[in-house]
Amino acid sequence: MTATNAARKIAVIGLGSMGFGMAQSLLRAGFAVTGFDTQPEIGARFAAQNGIAAASPLEALSGADIVVVIVVTAEQTKQVLLADDGLLAATAPSAVVISCATMAPDRARELAVAVEAAGRHYVDAPISGGSIRAAEGALTMLVSGKPAAVEKGRPAFEAMAAKLYVLGDEPGIGASFKIVNQLLAGVHIAAACEAITFAKKLGLDIGKVYEVLTGSAGNSWMFENRVPHILDGDYRPRSAVEIFTKDLGIIADISRTEKFATPIASSALQMFLMTAAAGMAKDDDSSVARLYAQISGLDLPAMKKD
Repeated sequence: MTATNAARKIAVIGLGSMGFGMAQSLLRAGFAVTGFDTQPEIGARFAAQNGIAAASPLEALSGADIVVVIVVTAEQTKQVLLADDGLLAATAPSAVVISCATMAPDRARELAVAVEAAGRHYVDAPISGGSIRAAEGALTMLVSGKPAAVEKGRPAFEAMAAKLYVLGDEPGIGASFKIVNQLLAGVHIAAACEAITFAKKLGLDIGKVYEVLTGSAGNSWMFENRVPHILDGDYRPRSAVEIFTKDLGIIADISRTEKFATPIASSALQMFLMTAAAGMAKDDDSSVARLYAQISGLDLPAMKKD
């Protein structure tokens, strides 16, 4: 398996908190991995872990059999793949593009048409699980695309994911599943931040609140995962506020188009927008708790100094 993987070149475009971990997982599986990021220091860190750091997307894509695009938006994905006619042509013939950004389903379908018109395969493959699971090769991947495209990308999926859901033969299905997930994730983060600051307003020991609620019916994965950031006063971005202004914004757009009301998701979107407007757009999404604290005059734990 490792020897076979070593013969396949993978390009990873975007070495952020998720992309870096995914590239690490591909390296462990024995692939030859070339990574590109707009921040050269991140590329240098990847090279120090035996990856290959490219100076440009074209250099990364040159000769690649599998291209993993893990940027933030559909527009960034389009820029990576289609801004220059030579980019896709630089990949190996019949290369497969694995597109991981969360986007509206119609954008995934548009990208698939353009990539397939260039003679390459396209897989709609949004991800869930966070940066730690990305580094462990334990993501959940929500995959849809033509069977030949999915099979061509399967060795990479197996290296990056603990759970691989093949959801249909058409791009856009994976994106639809992910956007439903993001509706719940955004609402649950906002609710967790509201609950823990409400507990603070009631004069409770919020560390004890966390202990009690994680063993109670009101718990959620997001409460369990994000509240420790608040308890530690650590708002370094694992997943930034601006991710949810984007994703819940996509949901609001679909809501208008489909004439399907999403009032709870819309309320959560407003909390993320206010948090971003307060200067915390690039901070951890648990910073919604800091907004509640500012509004209410509460003091939350500060990050401990080393």
